[in-house]
Amino acid sequence: MGEFFANVLRYPKYLITIILGVFAASLEPLVRRSSNPITAISIIGALISGFLTLTFIVRAMVFPVPLG
Repeated sequence: MGEFFANVLRYPKYLITIILGVFAASLEPLVRRSSNPITAISIIGALISGFLTLTFIVRAMVFPVPLG
């Protein structure tokens, strides 16, 4: 039974590793392209608009508009 719990405790480590790997793999090309000022501004704008979109979606999910 102890071996079972040892295996279960490894899964959060795998999850964190996968998430960090995805972020690193997706951000690395953006960092290389950010030397051009226009590209850097567009990357920053895309990140801000993505954050705002997620904020509005979560706010609408948590505080729905009452009907009627």
